[in-house]
Amino acid sequence: MEVALTPLEFARRTRALYGDREALVDGALRLTYAQFFDRCDRFSSALQTLGVGAGDRVAYIAPNTHAHLESFYAVPQIGAVLVPINYRLSPEEFTYIINHSGATVVCASEDYLESLETIRPQLPGVRHFIAMEGRLRAAGASAGQGPDIWLDYEALVRGASPEFARAEIAERDLLSINYTSGTTSRPKGVMITHRNAYLNIVGTLLHLPMRLTDRYLWTLPMFHANGWTFPWIVTAVGAAHICLRKVDPVKMFALIQAERVSMLCAAPTVLIGIAGAPAEVRAHAPKGLRVVTAGAPPAAATIERIEGELGWTITQVYGLTETAPFITVCEARPEHDALSAAERAVIKARQGVELLTSGHLRVVDGEDRDVPRDGATVGEITVRGNVVMEGYYNDPEATAVAFRVGYFHSGDAAVVHPDGYVDIRDRLKDVIISGRTIAGRRGLSRDEPRRPDVHPRRRCARRGTETMARQRAV
Repeated sequence: MEVALTPLEFARRTRALYGDREALVDGALRLTYAQFFDRCDRFSSALQTLGVGAGDRVAYIAPNTHAHLESFYAVPQIGAVLVPINYRLSPEEFTYIINHSGATVVCASEDYLESLETIRPQLPGVRHFIAMEGRLRAAGASAGQGPDIWLDYEALVRGASPEFARAEIAERDLLSINYTSGTTSRPKGVMITHRNAYLNIVGTLLHLPMRLTDRYLWTLPMFHANGWTFPWIVTAVGAAHICLRKVDPVKMFALIQAERVSMLCAAPTVLIGIAGAPAEVRAHAPKGLRVVTAGAPPAAATIERIEGELGWTITQVYGLTETAPFITVCEARPEHDALSAAERAVIKARQGVELLTSGHLRVVDGEDRDVPRDGATVGEITVRGNVVMEGYYNDPEATAVAFRVGYFHSGDAAVVHPDGYVDIRDRLKDVIISGRTIAGRRGLSRDEPRRPDVHPRRRCARRGTETMARQRAV
């Protein structure tokens, strides 16, 4: 027997087993899983009443709130496609992404209503605008214009029936379209399937286990590569989501203590904020937190300080929006225990090894040959596996460039150490390719001085992919 691999299967199990457990904390709001899923079902029903069906796109522009978390269930369980948008983008970028994705519904939190109102005439395909909280502040609007056109999210949830027509999901159906940052070109829509996300969830739980008693703090934006699939990971184990709308170290430490937080994900910039928080704030931090970080490699000194002073454990992962997102994890090995804290921190700053579920990762030279495991020869990270995206939405040319010789090409330059750990050195556009050799600006380990003979930045065609850190998501 085969059953579709979809994150919604984890929701089914949690509904049955953990309905009375706390699911979510968002300021003063606290919901059990029974209450949380009831709200998801009601919004699914409301969307269907508005005419949203299988394959339709529903875009979200919002920080880490309960309503945003509900989107990861309410939208896909009716077969619609989620489009989480980076709220830090400009109105012009909002316009492009909403139109390119074909979104017919746009949901936005209060801070972005006015920006969206200015571009609303440029969004002809959007049939419904939904204010997730607050109201548009505009005077003199006539019926059907300005504030009157914005539907109220909470009113829709309250007024809807919990009964809806659940879609029959195939695992290769689109779950989401996630847009890369487009720093030098138009953003590209990464098509993530239900199968992609499901296998990233399973792989993450195998390497970074969570428990029923865990309490996860939302410091990572939910829009960022689907929050690294933690909207489903946390729910899958019946743990609690602690929402944080804006990252502020003082607020973070307060929530960590008050809500008994046990795990969080953080970009390196957030790690720096944690390490640099006032001493009196850090002094009351509970020990034992597990922190997952990804993106630009964190400095070994930052890792050493957080682990040494706070007693937290940092694990680095690596991936891209295009890989759903994790393809390596810096797994701890028994031999690392014999190292000094400083030596161990250097290893923890590396990207690591394949996850069990992420597929075959290679670092290859200019002729598609594996680079030696010498920690010095630079190549490009490529991968093939079940977490790799379906392709770029409505962009066959970019898709063809990214998929070559049976592998997805990341555009990230890296070395491989003798123990098999991958260590990123640069974006490929910042290196020279000469014959079989790829030379990067960071041709040596981060704990070693730069060599004067390593080439400076030169030309290289952009591949249209973005590592998680290099998106404007963090």
